[in-house]
Amino acid sequence: MLKTYRAVQFTEYGGPEVLHVVDREVPRPGPGEVLVEVRAAGVNPLDWQLRSGAVAAMMPVEFPAVPGGDVAGVVADVGKDVADFAAGDEVFGSIGFGSYAEFVLAPAAQIARKPGNVPWEIAAGLPVAANTAYQALCDLDVKAGETLVVDGAAGGVGSVAVQIARHLGAAVIGTASERNHAYLRSLGAEPVTYGEGLAEQVRTIAPNGADAAFDAAGKGSLPALVDVTGGPERVVTIADHRAEEHGVRFVFAGAGAIRERLEQAAALVVNGELTLSVARTYSLSQAADAHRESEGGHVRGKLIIVPD
Repeated sequence: MLKTYRAVQFTEYGGPEVLHVVDREVPRPGPGEVLVEVRAAGVNPLDWQLRSGAVAAMMPVEFPAVPGGDVAGVVADVGKDVADFAAGDEVFGSIGFGSYAEFVLAPAAQIARKPGNVPWEIAAGLPVAANTAYQALCDLDVKAGETLVVDGAAGGVGSVAVQIARHLGAAVIGTASERNHAYLRSLGAEPVTYGEGLAEQVRTIAPNGADAAFDAAGKGSLPALVDVTGGPERVVTIADHRAEEHGVRFVFAGAGAIRERLEQAAALVVNGELTLSVARTYSLSQAADAHRESEGGHVRGKLIIVPD
């Protein structure tokens, strides 16, 4: 076993330039943990929000810190009381922090076995998106025959939510820029353009409005979504921190059901009912560039970090 590994680390809040590749000592997994040799790591907006200090009041970072909550890789070692996994198992999971690295410690309860025919980049982009999408659809209690609006439907979480909702039997109206409308149709959603006039656009497709709405973009759509659903009761957001002003609930996807949700999502991928678009891959040394692109807010699908 190697004694050191490379990781992307930051020691203070700031812009992407605070990210640096450093050498760290390879840790031993503790009780309930596994050591994963990383094959790919997903980039999520929370990564740069934590790095910048934007959410420090709610989620302070302990320095030095390694970003990254999405991971896919091979189990290198297991800690005490871990019976579900062994060295050599291919896994993926949503682990909270630390995946922009060659190795990472992961709670065994927050990873699942990766199907052998699922590429590393796809597996790495799926965990946070799937866990969040399932939580949102659960909070909304989306049922077959209902109409769901997904704002930000071409992004990582939004595109997964569209496909899971379609699997549940719901009709989906998704917002995106016009260049992504064909992509949304390929996922099974009816596309509309986000922004001004959203409520009117939705009603051209669903004259009686929608049953539920999921804001995955945080671009100020909540008043329109409340309008088309007839009230805030069945509107949720993962991105608009002014949700309370509109009576809308904020989605919090905890760790309790991660493995079950990952197994469900993996089964959909294997069956061809769930696809994930990988927008771009970056090396560890390009992590700052990945954050810059993510912060731009116009990514279709997922950005992925692949260790050099």
